[in-house]
Amino acid sequence: MNLKQLSEKLGLSPTTVSRALNGYPEVSEKTRQRVNEAARRHNYRPNIRAKSLATGRAMAVGHVIPISTKHEIVNPIFADFIAGAGETYSLAGYDMVLSVVSDADEVRTYRELKSKANVDGVIVHGPQFDDRRIPLLHEIGLPFVVHGRSSAVALPYAWLDVNNRHAFERATNLLLDLGHRRIALLNGLEAMDFAIRRRAGFVAALDARGVSPAPALMRSEEMTEIYGYRAAREMLEGPEAPTAFLTSSLLTAIGVRRALEDLGLKMGRDVSIVTYDDELSYLPNGDEVPIFSATRSSVREAGRIAARMLLDQIADPGGPPQERLLEAALVLGGSTGPLAGV
Repeated sequence: MNLKQLSEKLGLSPTTVSRALNGYPEVSEKTRQRVNEAARRHNYRPNIRAKSLATGRAMAVGHVIPISTKHEIVNPIFADFIAGAGETYSLAGYDMVLSVVSDADEVRTYRELKSKANVDGVIVHGPQFDDRRIPLLHEIGLPFVVHGRSSAVALPYAWLDVNNRHAFERATNLLLDLGHRRIALLNGLEAMDFAIRRRAGFVAALDARGVSPAPALMRSEEMTEIYGYRAAREMLEGPEAPTAFLTSSLLTAIGVRRALEDLGLKMGRDVSIVTYDDELSYLPNGDEVPIFSATRSSVREAGRIAARMLLDQIADPGGPPQERLLEAALVLGGSTGPLAGV
C-alpha cells in the first residue's frame, strides 16, 4: 500500500497523512493516532529514501550505549525501552541507529553523529546527577530527549521521567503502615539521578514518621539478582536484621526472595518486600495476582512516549522542550504483610 491509497482509505489528503506519520505539531493527536493505527493495520511502510530526499533528514534516530564495568545502561530494562521506541520510529518511517561505545568515546560519538548527519536526533539514557551530555548536545545542536532527569543541570531540555521520589515515598509508607521500622533500601547506583531521587523519597517517608534511617540497611549497587541475594543475606544474618526490604528492581527483589528461602524465612510473613517494577515483557511480576508488592510503570510505554517526543522536536525544532513526568502505580502482591507479632 502506498501513501495515496492509505490517504484514500482514511478520507484525508496525502499531505495530512504524511504530516501525521512524521509527527508535525499542527496535526491533532486524535488524527495522528487514527493515521498511525491505520498504517499499522494496513502494514503501510513509507519509502525512506524518498522521504529523506524530500525532507533533507537522515530519517534515523540515535541511541548511544556506553559500555563499562559498572553502569546502569547495561540493565536489561533497556531492551524493553528500545522495543517501545522502535514501534514509534517504525510507524513514522524512521530507522534506529545503535552506537555501542566505551565511556571514553561517548562524547566523540555524539559529535560524529552530528557532523556526519547520520541521525536527526538522539535519546539520552541513564542520566547522572550532573550529566555532561546535556550541555554537549546543546552545544552541538543535536535534538535530544533524556530518559530520566539530571537534577544539577540548569539548561532547558526535553525529558521523560517517572516520579521516583513519590514512588518510593509511597512504597516506604506502605511498609510503615504495616508496622515495619527496620526497612532496608537496596537502591541502584547512586551516581544515577533516578537512584538519588528514590533514596530521597525513602528517607523523607521515614523522617515524616519519626523513624531514623539506618545507614547499615542502605546499599547502592548495580541492580542485579546476585546483589539482592548477597545484600539480603548479610543484613538478615546481622545483629539488627531488617523486617522489610525496598528494592529498586524486580531482579534485585528476586535475589532477596532467594536469600529468604535459604534462611528458612517466608516472604510476606517473616519479611516483607516492595520493589520497583518496570513491567518487563520477559520478566512479569506474576499473572493476575502480583508476586511482589510494587510501584509499577511500563518502561516499554516510556520508550513509545520518549520517541514520540523526539520526533515532535525533530519536526518542530524551534518549539519549547517537552517535559513529561509519569506516576508509578502501587500494586499489592504476596510479598508484604504486617510486622510479625503485631
